[in-house]
Amino acid sequence: MLTVRRRVHIQVPVEEVFAYMDEPTHQTEITPSLTRSELVERVPNGGARVAYTYRILGMSFSGEVRATDYVSRQRIVWAMSGDLRGTIRWYFATAAASSHTQFTYSATYALPGTRLLHPLLRPLVRHYNEREVVRLLECLRAQVEGKRE
Repeated sequence: MLTVRRRVHIQVPVEEVFAYMDEPTHQTEITPSLTRSELVERVPNGGARVAYTYRILGMSFSGEVRATDYVSRQRIVWAMSGDLRGTIRWYFATAAASSHTQFTYSATYALPGTRLLHPLLRPLVRHYNEREVVRLLECLRAQVEGKRE
């Protein structure tokens, strides 16, 4: 398993950031390798089940994420299944300036392939995922702050 965790400060109230992130179609706007994010259904806890497709190094990976923990304006925890497996956690907090948001993205991924390849894959997958998360957070900030201008 591999974990990536990053945080970004966004000059937009937590309600707006949460509402943006809670809409599955917005994920393709901010996630560099994500080519499809479609709502399958809203689940009883208020979260969603979403079909996804990632395109990485010319290969497509598809599956679903399901919100297993959903607390409006605080957090969404996703269980990822399909070609890619893991857990994605989004945390939303009101920053020091009450009109700002501290957003944390944390993900734990299972490494693909056989266990024998994991020592070789780990540094490559870590570097790729860290770069993707940094770009995702930059895009998120630009999208939600840009909607207010």
